[in-house]
Amino acid sequence: MDIDEQPDTQNGQKKKGKVKKQKKRETCLEKNDGKEQDSVTEPARNPTENSFPPTFSLSEIKNKQRRHCMFMKLKQEKRKQKLELRKKRRKERQALGDKAPPKEVPKTIENQRIYDETTVDPEDEEVAFDEGTDEFSAYFNRLTNPKVLITTSDRPRGRTVRFCEQLATIIPDAHVYYRRGLALKRIIPQCIARGFTYLMVINEDRKVPNGMVLCHLPDGPTAHFKVSSVRLRKEMKRRGKEPTEHHPEVILNNFTTRLGHTVGRLFAALFPHDPQFVGRQVATFHNQRDFIFFRFHRYIFKNEKRVGIQELGPRFTLKLRSLQKGTFDSKFGEYEWVHNRHEMDASRRKFHL
Repeated sequence: MDIDEQPDTQNGQKKKGKVKKQKKRETCLEKNDGKEQDSVTEPARNPTENSFPPTFSLSEIKNKQRRHCMFMKLKQEKRKQKLELRKKRRKERQALGDKAPPKEVPKTIENQRIYDETTVDPEDEEVAFDEGTDEFSAYFNRLTNPKVLITTSDRPRGRTVRFCEQLATIIPDAHVYYRRGLALKRIIPQCIARGFTYLMVINEDRKVPNGMVLCHLPDGPTAHFKVSSVRLRKEMKRRGKEPTEHHPEVILNNFTTRLGHTVGRLFAALFPHDPQFVGRQVATFHNQRDFIFFRFHRYIFKNEKRVGIQELGPRFTLKLRSLQKGTFDSKFGEYEWVHNRHEMDASRRKFHL
């Protein structure tokens, strides 16, 4: 039986199709020969990478990861330029020596502060007269010694109780009384009869201290503070040993206005006027942007130029809410100053203490 060999039309069509495709590719390569060589020799340039900083806004980039990457690169480039400029200025200053221009003072909220008309001049005769006749004059004339009663709101929690106990170790001649539903109007006459000069009430919210009422006895004034950022001694790192019974020194910083002067004298009258320098302990009330930061340190002289300090704790921050004339009276009391957040906090450069 004879078998005739027939050509495979399908394979032939496939081969013809492959040949046609190869010819098309060769012609395309011949036409774009110059372009292909340029693309091989010079890699494709990404305008976002080589032209840096970018000429367009980063918000136009839709991809979040790429946008974040570009932002970090831009931030790093600005930091490098800033460091180079700083090194250049330093070299110029060293080269010029004494003829170098004065350093530029950076603009901050503190040095751009709006001037307050009630700023106190220590050499003013009127201010000296007011200090000699105010409620704290007997303390500064050393006619009375401070005696403080520290109490809490009703049913205090453990954290507030420990905070009061640690405050009693800082303030000399301070006594802690656990209040049991007794009204402050009944406590104040008893404090006056027993010779107390201060009543300090620590309030709490959700087991955290959040307020302080400081009442100067017997004639006032009474200040209400918001308490925040409380850190007890156990929560502090690298703290020193327990404080001793020596009378600490008191440092008051940046209480410049009439209101700040009154608040500063209110804090100063908490401690005895004669500090015992043997204990080397310092209580600091630092006012910055109307926030009062309290720190308690022990210092030591290492040599003639170096001093080492060690924080003892606790630490907390106060914000004045109101200042009332006389002793505590929530209904009929006369207020000297009340913090109105919407009116007084309109400008960030306006401070009241």
